[in-house]
Amino acid sequence: MTTVTYRGVLSGDKPMKSLLLGSKANRAGRNNAGRITVRHQGGGHKRRLRDVDFKYDKKNIPARVETIEYDPYRTGFIARVVFADGERRYVLAPKEMKVGDTFQVSENAPIKIGNRLPLGKIPSGTFIYNIEIQAGAGARIARSAGNYAEVVAHDAGYAQVKMPSTEIRKISEQAWASIGAVSNEEQRLQVYGKAGKSRWKGIRPTVRGTAMNPVDHPHGGGEGKQGRGLRRAKSMWGKPTGKGQKTRTPKKYSNKFIVSRRKVGKKRS
Repeated sequence: MTTVTYRGVLSGDKPMKSLLLGSKANRAGRNNAGRITVRHQGGGHKRRLRDVDFKYDKKNIPARVETIEYDPYRTGFIARVVFADGERRYVLAPKEMKVGDTFQVSENAPIKIGNRLPLGKIPSGTFIYNIEIQAGAGARIARSAGNYAEVVAHDAGYAQVKMPSTEIRKISEQAWASIGAVSNEEQRLQVYGKAGKSRWKGIRPTVRGTAMNPVDHPHGGGEGKQGRGLRRAKSMWGKPTGKGQKTRTPKKYSNKFIVSRRKVGKKRS
């Protein structure tokens, strides 16, 4: 088993009660009718939901980092910041951010780790995270541990951004993004080491399709251990899955914003 080293990274402070939301119900992957809509979820340790600010609607007011904390609902660390007017909020912490650092959300902010600007003001070659797809809608892209995107070009009111998936996509220059990369990049290196740790995280066991009966899965059935008998791997519902297969909807509304499709499999670097 390997774990993430928190000592020397987190400040050790308890979460601020006024920034905690009501206890989030553990729905165990079930909808309002009690039917399973997301498999392999359930159980896990009780968690409290932090009110993390992804809209960054407090502009042109400098903020100082008070604490760096763990958030059970996300892989990156969060920072509790206090603005110059006294208001406190939780924000997603970038890699190099530490207690005492300052940042600001402004169109005229310098290109510095943690600062937030419109994409039109960010030069090519800059690493960014917490990226909006539409201006004012809140951050949607590059929010998990160690993730970042890169501004590669500006053209006709759009910034071309290379996503963590290697896809290059056009996003309006009016949308905002933060400078840097998300903290806790070691998270993807940890090894749980035992099944029980997955259960603490709320992850239930996954059964292979080949171990099922034909009525339960397209890969099921056969005497003894069998190949799947299909040219391409399928999900439980007969849709293509895994092995670098294309699953994107061919006529999806956002296809026109994709400059270069993501690389999959061994070609990806």
